Amino acid sequence: MGLLDNKRALIVGVASNRSIAWGIAQAMHREGAQLAFTYQNEKLQARVEKFASELESEIALPCDASDDTQIKSVFDNLSKSWDGLDILVHSIAFAPRELLDGEYLKNVTREGFRTAHEISSYSFSALGEASRELMQGRNGAMLTLSYLGAVRSMPNYNVMGLAKASLEANVRYMASSLGPEGIRVNGISAGPIRTLAASGISGMRDFLAHVEQTSPLRRNVTIEEVGNVGAFLCSDHASAVTGEITYVDCGFNTIGMS
Repeated sequence: MGLLDNKRALIVGVASNRSIAWGIAQAMHREGAQLAFTYQNEKLQARVEKFASELESEIALPCDASDDTQIKSVFDNLSKSWDGLDILVHSIAFAPRELLDGEYLKNVTREGFRTAHEISSYSFSALGEASRELMQGRNGAMLTLSYLGAVRSMPNYNVMGLAKASLEANVRYMASSLGPEGIRVNGISAGPIRTLAASGISGMRDFLAHVEQTSPLRRNVTIEEVGNVGAFLCSDHASAVTGEITYVDCGFNTIGMS
């Protein structure tokens, strides 16, 4: 038996087969979950539908996380196929590329700040509220993805670090809101991975090289390893874990000096 047998999971934010969301989707499928996916726009529709098919799913729904109407529509449409939802995976983050290079204060703008927080953090709140009705009575679990830049300054991460800090606080407040309904909310802070999203951050190769040289395991983490932890956190084996940020980074977050 798999960890997630008879569970239904919605994966929001898969954009490539190198993404962390794809690693989580693969792990959840392996552990027995039925999956549904969202895609941001028509440009990504065929790609996400192909990914869904690879994991035996026929459900791929449009969802622009900046549009509350589309968020509501996702769950309205999902309820036509499923009578309940057990797992929500939030893998959405965005900041204007020009804000992710150079000195923070010289590059940050009011509009860029707002956009980074709205897409990277608020969207988790909006999706969480929209999904709670389908999760009633099912001991549901919600999961999002953060990074060490939420708690430490990192070169070029800039406004995204602030947005991830907001997201981590969001995890705790959502856990408090939804806990009385038996719904758990957690986050994973993964180490740097060469994903499509990470490619927008200047100096990513240097991040990867530094982690490989200094982390206790002397290597970088993989999307498969993050996926395994995600599957566990959303399973009944983690039934008393909520409001937590779990590091999956080969121990890099524990290092002071090397």
